[in-house]
Amino acid sequence: MSLCAVTLDCNDPMALADFYHRATGLARHPKSDAEFAGLVGADGFFVGFQRVDGYTAPRWPGQQVPQQLHLDFRVDDLDEAEARLLALGATRPDPQPDPDRFRVLLDPAGHPFCLTR
Repeated sequence: MSLCAVTLDCNDPMALADFYHRATGLARHPKSDAEFAGLVGADGFFVGFQRVDGYTAPRWPGQQVPQQLHLDFRVDDLDEAEARLLALGATRPDPQPDPDRFRVLLDPAGHPFCLTR
């Protein structure tokens, strides 16, 4: 068994796919639409974004609306990567548990993700 895809719920699949496309450079899937959009890596790994009626963003770090999962991205420079992603539309919540080791950001749909060295 091997992991081939991850899919995130959201209210606007095309907008969230665009954010992650600009953040990672993964190719847009040609059949993406307003209900389900996707990105594909060179190795075939797929990241999907599905529209959910009444979507409610996770609340990090609280658990009123649990995050359920988060993505981790390896970067060379935490400060540089954080600044680039904030410019693309991510936000930086407080608190930051260990900002010298990793940074927690939220994508435009509110999903937490981490930058790590």
